[in-house]
Amino acid sequence: MKRTDSTQATATPTHVHLETFGCQMNEYDSELVRSLMKQDGFVFTDEQERADVILMNTCAIRENAHNKVYKHLSELKKIKRQRPLVVGVLGCMAQNLKEELTEIQPLIDVLAGPDSYRQLPMLIRNALLSQEEGLDQKGLAVDLSEYETYHDVVPDRHDGVNAWIAVMRGCDNFCSFCVVPYTRGRERSRDAEGIILEAHKIAEQGFKQITLLGQNVNSYRFGDWDFARLILAVADVPGIERVRFTSPHPKDFPMPLLEAVVSHPHICKQIHLPLQSGSDRILGLMNRAYTIREYRALVDRIQALRSDIVLSTDIICGFAGERDEDFDETYRLVEEMRFHSAFIFKYSERKNTIAARKFPDDVSEAVKTERVTRLFDLQRNISYGRNREYLKAVLPILVEGDAKRSAAQGMGKSDGNITVIWDKQIVPSQPGDLLSLAIYDASSTTLYAEPPPVS
Repeated sequence: MKRTDSTQATATPTHVHLETFGCQMNEYDSELVRSLMKQDGFVFTDEQERADVILMNTCAIRENAHNKVYKHLSELKKIKRQRPLVVGVLGCMAQNLKEELTEIQPLIDVLAGPDSYRQLPMLIRNALLSQEEGLDQKGLAVDLSEYETYHDVVPDRHDGVNAWIAVMRGCDNFCSFCVVPYTRGRERSRDAEGIILEAHKIAEQGFKQITLLGQNVNSYRFGDWDFARLILAVADVPGIERVRFTSPHPKDFPMPLLEAVVSHPHICKQIHLPLQSGSDRILGLMNRAYTIREYRALVDRIQALRSDIVLSTDIICGFAGERDEDFDETYRLVEEMRFHSAFIFKYSERKNTIAARKFPDDVSEAVKTERVTRLFDLQRNISYGRNREYLKAVLPILVEGDAKRSAAQGMGKSDGNITVIWDKQIVPSQPGDLLSLAIYDASSTTLYAEPPPVS
């Protein structure tokens, strides 16, 4: 591929392979990256072997995501010995571990943080030119922005049923375990009118569901728009059947948002409400800004408004200083709350966080594993009981596609975001269909459906 300078378009297309690790916000950011780079003439490929450039959009929240990226980098090192290849690391790891990653020589050519994606085409062209000239120049763009929201970038979405919209970026909560304020910067909200316009375009493209994203959507503010007003406006967009949101923070869950969830037929009756710990002492160390009493009161308020709202949560086991009695309090609270589902993690210290600076990671891996296992077993039994409550119920199911294990089965989600599976020979379906199906069996993770009885 001949290039005459760092800004001139290539004579033949430069093929890019992009892999995404981590959360829904990273999925959305990858859509932004594809859009920005396609505008500059790059072509994307699903085949790593065809790629001139391999990019990894990374997550810094969990140890498992780190390990996957490092494993992939070691594999790319072998490929790069065999042929010319530009390797780029994007996202939160690029932002938080820039010094560590740039020491992996000569593998990584480009590092770009979450606020620097507009610079990617230039960084990659410079890296390609540097390789042609036999140089070893690195492209770095890892400055945080107080203003970047990518409000004018139309995401390059894959076909499907759900479309993500990031309504805000960054976080001001500074939970002591969390690296997000350091990798994504301070909170800033997008223009509400721009979000609603994007929702209309999404509906025109045939998507049936929108998920609104933010590190703490409760904090959304743009002029006289708050999140409750915004989600109601998105839910009113013709053609959109369902609207979800993630994640709210228990410390400031406003009543107008609860009322919006309860009252609007297109806003899903499901709330993800991160708990993190059932111990007030640990919540204080985590800087979560609520007590268990306040968390219970919020759950009681939700269930009083509408008892069928599906609650899910996040829990960290083995946070710095967590004693047996702290974990026991978490265990008992999970028994009491009976969440429909929970994401349960071992605490892993993140570089640059408050906890990493102030609290020693003093719970052994064996104890962390034992606590995660106990809590997982408890939650699996609770989820099984919760799902069995749907037996004989007729539920609206939004079809997403084929089940993972068999193309002969259809798969979709209930309004409460529970996976539902059925026999496609009995119930023919296409992605985007909204079906009414009767639940005849259930596991801890899945509902099994059939046509409802004829009345």
